[in-house]
Amino acid sequence: MPETPPRAPVLAVLTTGGTIASTRDEHGVSTPSLGAADLVAGAAPGVRVRAVEVLHADSSSLTLADAARVRAAAASALADPAVAAVVVLHGTDSMEETALLLDLHHDDARPVVLTGAQRTADDPAPDGPANVALAARTALDPAARGRGVLVAFGGRVHRAVGLGKRHTTDLDAFSSPAAPLPRVGPLPWTDAPWPRVDVVAVHPGADGVLVDAALAAGARGVVLQALGSGNASADVVEAVRRCTRAGVAVVVTTRVPGGPVSAGYGGGGGGHDLAAAGAVPSGELRAGQARVLLACLLRAGAGAGEVRERFRRLGGDAGPR
Repeated sequence: MPETPPRAPVLAVLTTGGTIASTRDEHGVSTPSLGAADLVAGAAPGVRVRAVEVLHADSSSLTLADAARVRAAAASALADPAVAAVVVLHGTDSMEETALLLDLHHDDARPVVLTGAQRTADDPAPDGPANVALAARTALDPAARGRGVLVAFGGRVHRAVGLGKRHTTDLDAFSSPAAPLPRVGPLPWTDAPWPRVDVVAVHPGADGVLVDAALAAGARGVVLQALGSGNASADVVEAVRRCTRAGVAVVVTTRVPGGPVSAGYGGGGGGHDLAAAGAVPSGELRAGQARVLLACLLRAGAGAGEVRERFRRLGGDAGPR
């Protein structure tokens, strides 16, 4: 094999575990088992790869503090001017959350690109190698500079904002809004503790018990995964009002895969009533990313006005009509 030229660009590759680093045991159970060297071998020919193992876990178990460790590792890598870009190998279950957290605090023109896999490394037809190669090409492409954090997966490249995992098994697993959403960062980084932000799913006729439970548990923010364009019930609206009166931020998203949240319906439990109770529509962000944005805003000391404005910039309706 030809040697990599000493002046070749440096690509920092951060590994965190996930399916891309997993193999199956004799019972068919997947667990992260491969190290950084295994995952980046041959991924970017002609490039000097600097691999760092940040985490070694399934992404469904990652906390906001874990995602912050990934951000810190990316920032540390970019502190070296020789590094041209960063690639993060990550599990798909929470890739959308980590991607947004990184994007909210990314203030460098050099790209950070996340990727992973739907199939384990020992699958007869693994998708990880192709995704890593795509991520490396994307990260080193001059056209990616200044675009913030990207996700390269299944042959496509997505912006971090608005990203969602759309399928549990398809190799093209992620989707993002047809019209790119604006970035809402960079936010200032702080070492303040992460606030508790809970996600509460709404079903038809739901009462306010789970919203009240989040309030009683000490949540500083609640993301309501509502119905339709952002609707609930009269009982949920009253529970939301109790939260906002107590100084707890409430953001309304929807269980519907596509389209913005709005505040057009009344009737006692519609989006108009939720907004009148002090809730903030999430625009096109779904629950996972809405939770990350709300947590990062609260951690940075944002008040109610800034929370509303940041979500409004993503296409949300600012209040009752």
